[in-house]
Amino acid sequence: MKRVKSLLLGLSFLIIPGSILFGQAVVAPDSSNTILDYKTEVYTKENIASKLPIPLSYVREADVLYDKTIWRMVDLREKRNMPLYYPTAPIGSRVNLTNLLLKGVDSGELTAYDADDPNNEFVRALTKTEIDQRFGAKHDTIQVADADGNMISQERNEGRKTDEVKLIMVKEKIYFDKKHSVINRQVIGICPIRLSSREDEKAGETAGGEDGAAAEMVKTKTFWIYMPEARPILSRHPIFNRFNDAQNQSFDDFFMQNRYDGHIYQISNVYNNRSIAEYASGLDALYEAQRIQNEIFDWEQDLWEY
Repeated sequence: MKRVKSLLLGLSFLIIPGSILFGQAVVAPDSSNTILDYKTEVYTKENIASKLPIPLSYVREADVLYDKTIWRMVDLREKRNMPLYYPTAPIGSRVNLTNLLLKGVDSGELTAYDADDPNNEFVRALTKTEIDQRFGAKHDTIQVADADGNMISQERNEGRKTDEVKLIMVKEKIYFDKKHSVINRQVIGICPIRLSSREDEKAGETAGGEDGAAAEMVKTKTFWIYMPEARPILSRHPIFNRFNDAQNQSFDDFFMQNRYDGHIYQISNVYNNRSIAEYASGLDALYEAQRIQNEIFDWEQDLWEY
């Protein structure tokens, strides 16, 4: 009997650390992200909540024959990009990209970098007050009349206007890996852009104004998020699948598989990395963006013989 007990005890020591010996760390699902609402769900959704980012393969410098940095403007109102914009307000565990990034910034998991630096987007970290200002949040005191007609002070708090983020700028690295004979696109950073009207417009004034002209819209770059830092939180949150609710993918999958669509806004160049908008406008800017896209495509095609 003693020999049996000692044998079982020895086997327990071998089995328990087995996951560590084989490098398979056990990751417990994040209960804060796991959907467990029996009023709306008939089963527990915990696949995405415990998911890890897709690992990246190692790339040698000697294998890279072509490398360009581009900035792509993604319109969230386009059908292909709508999963990044909706829902404008959280629905259960469902959130849009902007609210998810702000959640990571507020919790300290992500760092929001200043978007006003044209040379390097990941230098100066923004404070909470600066982030609130760029999203139109207001915390002030106004004078209002009470029931007796006396003027009293009342605090006015307006939250961040995340529903006004209609564009995002995506910084990408496009490089040709000769080892695998393929051009890869890898996201480096994400910058939500808020569309708002001029602050000098009166409250309640229609967008068209008295003469029917459209109000001038202002594009505000809110902050830059460094993508490698954001991938863990993006991989733990699902993005809506319009075809099947049981086959949700994560935000990290969405970006890693390049499921978004947008035109090229800027490409690395000798002129201080100037954007296309600095030397072309309107239809000419779209033609220039398409020319750059075709140039990258033709470079890859010219490597092959048919």
